[in-house]
Amino acid sequence: MKKIALFLFTLLLTAGLAQADTNIRVDGSTTVLPAMQKIVEAYMKANPGVNITVSGGGSGNGIKAIIDGTTDVAMSSREMKPKEFEAAKEKGRVVKPVEIALDALAPIVNPANPVTGLTAEQLQGIFSGKIKNWKEVGGDDKEIVAISRDTSSGTYEAWQELIMKGQKVTPGALLQASSGAVLQVVGKNKYAIAYDGYAYVNSTVKALPVNGIAGNEKTVADKSYPVSRPLFIIVPEKTTPEVQKFVDYIMDPAKGQKMIGEVGYFPIKK
Repeated sequence: MKKIALFLFTLLLTAGLAQADTNIRVDGSTTVLPAMQKIVEAYMKANPGVNITVSGGGSGNGIKAIIDGTTDVAMSSREMKPKEFEAAKEKGRVVKPVEIALDALAPIVNPANPVTGLTAEQLQGIFSGKIKNWKEVGGDDKEIVAISRDTSSGTYEAWQELIMKGQKVTPGALLQASSGAVLQVVGKNKYAIAYDGYAYVNSTVKALPVNGIAGNEKTVADKSYPVSRPLFIIVPEKTTPEVQKFVDYIMDPAKGQKMIGEVGYFPIKK
């Protein structure tokens, strides 16, 4: 009888320990994803009882998930829209965006492309379909292959606002579902052009200055670079202590903010 009682006590203790684990769900922007993955890995290592799952389905999907209550933290590379705040209220939820970093949105081409820079006007012409050949902007006599993020992406919406200014991206553009996919396509095609978050730029692509100004920490901070934007996480106004602790970690200059800088974005706090 004592053995049975001891077994039941052990079983209950094990179940209690399992329930004591904290599970946090993070969903949204693939732009924010590299920084978030690095932060989550470090946070779980420092907090063994915390399990964090991260999905990068795009800013729009992340915002929808925080509105629906299917994620604890949303990642977004754009600001929330008034209609999204209203949708949250209609479901009895009040959410708050937290700015965690700044980003230079970079036009990228294949390293073999001889073009060394473009103006905002030329970029608008390329992505609207008015400029179709690289020779029109100082390149080879070859057709331009425009690559764009899909419409659920915050990066797409930022490009629409900062470069397209009301004009639509040409239907001929090849849409990609993630920042990583954009990078792969441009890296393999000499005549492709796309736009991506600064942290994704590596040796497989070449980032172009815009209006003669390169995107970097200084030009983003002083707002001289014309294609910069804030990056966000979005959480419920009244969140759990466990989620708030994770948010505080992200905003800590010596922890999450430091890692954001290491990935290639520009931290808000230093």
